[in-house]
Amino acid sequence: MAGSAAMIILSLMCLRLALKLKRLDQSNVIWTYLAWVCYALCLFAFSRGAGHILKHLLVMTGRINIWEAIRPISGSINTLSFIVVSSVTLFFHRTWIIYSDIQNDKIALKNLSDELFFLNRNLEQVVAERTKEVAVSERKYRRIFEVSRDLILVAGKDGAILELNPEGYSMLRLKSTDNLKNKNFRSFFSDEKEWDQIEKMLEKDGFFANIEVELKRSDGSMMGSLVSGRLDAGLPGQEETVHFLVKDIEQRKLMEKQMAQADKLASIGQLSAGIAHEINNPLGVILGYTQLLLRNEKTETGRYSDLKTIEKHVKNCKSIVEDLLNFARSSKPEIKTTLINEVADDVLNFVLHHAKLDGIDIIRNYDKNVPPMMLDEKKIRQVLINLLMNAGHAVGKKGTIRLSTEYIRDDNSMAITVADTGYGIEKKNLARIFDPFFTTKPTGEGTGLGLSVSYGIVKSHGGEILVESEPGKGTLFRIILPVISPEAGN
Repeated sequence: MAGSAAMIILSLMCLRLALKLKRLDQSNVIWTYLAWVCYALCLFAFSRGAGHILKHLLVMTGRINIWEAIRPISGSINTLSFIVVSSVTLFFHRTWIIYSDIQNDKIALKNLSDELFFLNRNLEQVVAERTKEVAVSERKYRRIFEVSRDLILVAGKDGAILELNPEGYSMLRLKSTDNLKNKNFRSFFSDEKEWDQIEKMLEKDGFFANIEVELKRSDGSMMGSLVSGRLDAGLPGQEETVHFLVKDIEQRKLMEKQMAQADKLASIGQLSAGIAHEINNPLGVILGYTQLLLRNEKTETGRYSDLKTIEKHVKNCKSIVEDLLNFARSSKPEIKTTLINEVADDVLNFVLHHAKLDGIDIIRNYDKNVPPMMLDEKKIRQVLINLLMNAGHAVGKKGTIRLSTEYIRDDNSMAITVADTGYGIEKKNLARIFDPFFTTKPTGEGTGLGLSVSYGIVKSHGGEILVESEPGKGTLFRIILPVISPEAGN
């Protein structure tokens, strides 16, 4: 009896432990199997143990016949217990196969999930890096677009302006508030044939480079330009655009013109020196004999009048020859500290006193910030006298002459401006005004060497002389000189 009771107690303990394990992991098939086995074990233990206890009690009380009657039932219960255990075992085998497949799939799914997580994390990192690179690239090219000293323009194939950098606004004389939607790059070409040529090259090759054109600014002024462009197909679904790069070559063309002018002056100077020397000696002889004859001739005779006429024209010839020699002669400059405002004012007062400019309005505007400079004062005076005398002749008896100075801090230079409201210079003559012997004055009133000499003096100081003129409105000469301080000069 004690053994039967112990078997029942042990089976209950096993069932309790199996149920506890099953509650910890409901999906664990092994714990489920053990629970069912423990159920069957408990059933067997109760059946077997209770049967033994009941048998002993009935035997002890002399009721063996009752035991004989219920013994088959106890055996059936035992058989049922073994059937349950066998069924659970067979069921467990099939369930275990399914469970193993599920677990394998679960592991594979977890591995795949981990791999996807890793790939997704790497993809996010790659996207972040690419986004950063794109942002850096965009910022870099946007900076180039904004700070470029050349015009950068994006336009449609028809020339409609889509985007223009700040320098482009400045070069085309546009305002930052101007609406680009109504602007077409074609309209800035002074010659439409040049735009047609560009369109053909873009259609054929997709790009073109360094085409020299004349662009017309919004204020009507012209700008010599070097244009390059490339067709951009863009992303799928986007319209094609053209990226233009435009360089302002006005300064280069001016330098080329100045170099040609310098070469021309050098060649003519050499020729002039030779001619002047050959002419000067015979003129001296003629003048000497003429003056000798005049000493012995009475003033009231016709012969005396003829000799005076000869003397006058010979002196004029010698003056021209002297100008030629001065033009050809490269004397050593006398550089010294110069206060340019004082020099300009002295020259203006001198011209006013000697040239009878009483009826002309004089405007003086001197920049007090112009520092002392190292210059050849005599030669600069010669240039200013020449320009002011020309301005006086152009204005005539009524008009305005303006003389001004300006200190340009950005490139440490200064500018002297002589402007008048005279009759101006024809456009066809502007390119020739610095040529030796070129003059628009009547014969006998000028040699045409004044501006040539002035040009040479300014160039010898490392400067440049610019001219703007409009017939009927006046002329402006602008001399730009580098500011060399006395300390730097020393």
